[in-house]
Amino acid sequence: MARRKQSGLTLPWEERQRGLRRFLSGSRWKNTLAFSAIAVAVGLLWSSADERHRREQSRAAIATMQRAINEFRADLGRCPRSTTELVHPPRSGRRYLRRTPKDGWGNELFVQCPGHFDPDAAEVLSAGPSGDFTIDDNVQ
Repeated sequence: MARRKQSGLTLPWEERQRGLRRFLSGSRWKNTLAFSAIAVAVGLLWSSADERHRREQSRAAIATMQRAINEFRADLGRCPRSTTELVHPPRSGRRYLRRTPKDGWGNELFVQCPGHFDPDAAEVLSAGPSGDFTIDDNVQ
């Protein structure tokens, strides 16, 4: 049986199938898959490093706030009524903070003085990535 000569006319869905078949038969899909896997791995590593950096910033802000509260209590013999008193002290004229520190996500810190569990210390917390204290991702 003689084979018919193929015409030069192709329909749009035939062209798509041909392009997909060509893509899957070659090494392009392997390169695309490898590039995608590398991009996902780099994204996960960057996200993990960013999260770790923000937590370190939050712990540093908490330590700064606790140090300022301890110095305020040593000088004035009481807890500050608000974090504003640490920036603008009432009588001593000594500034304990230049500005109120924020956590790694830019949120205000929670301060309770005297502390709930230890009345001789202040409790300072960051709400963590969620910005909500009711979600269990707080930084202490």
